[in-house]
Amino acid sequence: MRTHHKSTVLAAAAIAALSLGLTACGGDTDTGAKDAGSASSSQSAAGATDKGTGAAAGTADQTAAKSGSGSAGGSTATGGSTATGGTSGGSGTKGSTTGSSTGGKTSATAPACAYGDIKVTAAKADEVPTEHIVLTATNTSGKACTLLEYPLIAFGPIQTAKDVPAVAKSKPATPVVLKPGAPAYANVRVALGGVHEDNEVVKSFNVNLFAADGPAEGSIVVKAPAGGLAVDGAAAKTGYWTEQLRNGADEF
Repeated sequence: MRTHHKSTVLAAAAIAALSLGLTACGGDTDTGAKDAGSASSSQSAAGATDKGTGAAAGTADQTAAKSGSGSAGGSTATGGSTATGGTSGGSGTKGSTTGSSTGGKTSATAPACAYGDIKVTAAKADEVPTEHIVLTATNTSGKACTLLEYPLIAFGPIQTAKDVPAVAKSKPATPVVLKPGAPAYANVRVALGGVHEDNEVVKSFNVNLFAADGPAEGSIVVKAPAGGLAVDGAAAKTGYWTEQLRNGADEF
């Protein structure tokens, strides 16, 4: 009987120990499963976060790329505007250069006026007695010509008359270029006041022009103002051709 009781006690102890072992194992299994689940959830969340971050980054990169492309386009447009402005400036500069050369060409190529190109008239100055006359030369040729130097005046017979000397202070800075129909003027002194025994009354006189190399061929016959002119050959002087009479330079 004692032997049987001992065996029963040992068996009960073994069963109890086995139960405790199983309980302990069961607890570890649940904990492990929970830990594994937690780990899996963490990894899934982390993956989702990374994916979201990656997508956001991709969107940001695309946005930046678009922005960069827009800026580049803007720079190109700006460059185009600059180029256009430069072209316009060049055209303006070219237009200005053409205008200047055209003006120079007109002045440089106008030939010397010949006697057939010019009509010359004479008018008495507003003074008593008459000491001066004003010659007016008008271009009747229909084209521009250059009126050189001064009028070569002969008050007597052209073959024997002495040319009237010019007054240097009346010379203009540049020769007079006459457009068609335009006038030029020369002041001429014919006497030194009053009636003088050396005065000669003339009804007409001759005027020659200058060519580039000296006196030109041909003579223009000019009719004297009404009543004729009392001319003193020794006192006579002439001014240069000018576009208008100038006080001081043309007073002599």
